[in-house]
Order: sequence, then structure tokens, then C-alpha cells
Amino acid sequence: MKKLAAGLLVVLLAGTMWAQESKAQSAPKLKVGDTAPDFTLLAYDGKDVKAVSLHDFKGKKNVALAFYVFAFTGG
Repeated sequence: MKKLAAGLLVVLLAGTMWAQESKAQSAPKLKVGDTAPDFTLLAYDGKDVKAVSLHDFKGKKNVALAFYVFAFTGG
């Protein structure tokens, strides 16, 4: 359970960093129910860091994406 929590934390942190880096790029306008664009993040499972892509889960598992717009901004 601790490994799963650590892995999810790393994915969320990496997603936050990715979101901050991509601010300069024009982000696609998504609406509720739209298919998310494919992306790749680094995930840590307690032992190794590996790349995980959204397309890895297509047709296999449901994925919920959450974005914390003001995470780690101090605001």
C-alpha cells in the first residue's frame, strides 16, 4: 500500500511539473467527457523510475485525471 501511495504521489508531482512546463505551450481546450490527449510521465514504484503513458491503459483500465492548478504555487 505504501508503494502504491508513493507511486501515485510521484505521478501527481510529475504531472504538476509537466503542467507548469507546458504553460508556455498552447494547451488544447478540453471539456468534461472529452478523451484526454496522450502524455507520458515518470512514475516511481518504490524501487525503479519508469515512464508511464496514458496509452498504456487504453482499453485495459479506467484512468481518472486530476489537475491541481494552484498546487505548489504558494497561492
